[in-house]
Amino acid sequence: MEEFANVLWVHVETDAGITGLGETFYGAAAVEAHIHDILASRLVGRNPLHVEALHKEMLTLPNAQSSTGVEYRAASAIDIALWDVFGKVCDQPVHQMLGGLCFDRMRVYNTCAGTRYVRTNAIKPVDTWNTDDASGPYEDLDGFMNRAGELAQDLLDNGITAMKIWPFDPPAMETKGLHISAEQMKTAIRPFELIREAVGDRMEIMVEFHSLWNLPVAKKIARALEPFDPTWYEDPIRMNSPQALAEYARDTDVWVCASETLGSRWAYKEYLDRDAAHVVMADLCWTGGLTEGRKIAAMAETYHRPFAPHDCIGPVGFAAAIHMSFSQPNTLIQESVRAFYKGWYRELVTEVPRIENGYVYPMEGPGLGTELVPAVFERTDLSSRTTTIEETA
Repeated sequence: MEEFANVLWVHVETDAGITGLGETFYGAAAVEAHIHDILASRLVGRNPLHVEALHKEMLTLPNAQSSTGVEYRAASAIDIALWDVFGKVCDQPVHQMLGGLCFDRMRVYNTCAGTRYVRTNAIKPVDTWNTDDASGPYEDLDGFMNRAGELAQDLLDNGITAMKIWPFDPPAMETKGLHISAEQMKTAIRPFELIREAVGDRMEIMVEFHSLWNLPVAKKIARALEPFDPTWYEDPIRMNSPQALAEYARDTDVWVCASETLGSRWAYKEYLDRDAAHVVMADLCWTGGLTEGRKIAAMAETYHRPFAPHDCIGPVGFAAAIHMSFSQPNTLIQESVRAFYKGWYRELVTEVPRIENGYVYPMEGPGLGTELVPAVFERTDLSSRTTTIEETA
C-alpha cells in the first residue's frame, strides 16, 4: 500500500481453507513480481507442509545467491507464511513447531526510531528519518539526537534497559564514510555522554553504523566510543568482507554484531570462521525466513555465539522474530521499536506481541498468532495480486 510502500504481505491459501501470512520489507513491487512471475509456477499446487523442500526450491534458482536481494526477500515472505500454515494445521504456535519455548520471557532493547522512520519507498540514511513530519508519542530518533539523557531515563522508567542509536549516520553521509572531523566526532559522541550522565551504567547502548564507514574511520570511531562501554557495534562497514570485519573486531574490546544485511547461513559462516562477529543478527524477512533463520541460529551456537533477531520492519516480521527468539536456546535479546509496536503495527494486524517492563512474552494462538485486520483490505491505497492454480497450469 502507498502509506507503507516497503511492506509486502503474502497470503498462501491452501485447499483445506487455511491461509498462511508472510511478510518482507523493501522493494515490495520487485518482490511481488518475483513471487508471481517466477515462484508461483513452481509452488502453487505443492504440499505447503513440505516446508524444507519448498524452501530449497525457491533458493536454488540461478540468481538466488546468498544475499538479501529480491529472491531471498520473496522466499522469506513465503517461508514465513508456510510456517504459519504449519502451525495452524497442528493448532500450535510457530515457536512450538520450531521446537518449543526456551524462555518464559525475553528481554528487549528499543531501537530508537521515530513514528515515520523509513516510511518511504526510497530508504536513504538521514534523508528518510522524517523527523520533521513526526508527531507521535514515541519520537525516539529525535530523542536520541537531541535529548538522549531524557530518552534513556524514559526508557528505564518503562522497564527497558537497552537502547540502540545511530548518531554517526549524519557525518557518514556528509563525508561518504571516508573521514570524520574532530567536530563531527564530538557531536556524534554527545548522546553517549548524555546517556551516561543521566542514567550511568543502568542503560545498555547498542551502536548501529548502517555499514556506512570505511575500515580506518570505523576503527577510529570504535576507539572513541569505548569509554562509554557500548554493548555492541553493529555493521560498522559494508558486510562484504569478512576479513575486514575480522580486523575491526580484533581492534576493539566491544562486541561486533553482524548482520541484518546478510542472506543465508553460508554468508554468516564466512564471518564466524574468521571470528568477525560476536553477536549473530538475522532478519527473517530478508535472510530466508524461519527455515533459514533457525539454521543460522544453530550455526551461531556451534561457534558459541549469541543470536539476536533483527526487527525494524513490519508487524508480521516482528511476530516471526518473536517466535524464533523464544525457540532458540542462544537468543540473547530481541530488537523492538516502541514507536512501531505501540503505533502503526496496531493499524495493520490483529495481535502485536505483548511487551511489558522491558520483556516480550510468547505469542499465543496457532501459527504466527496474528492476521491482517479487515480494514487493510478496504484501503484504497492497497495493491494486490493473485496467482491461482489455474493460472499456473
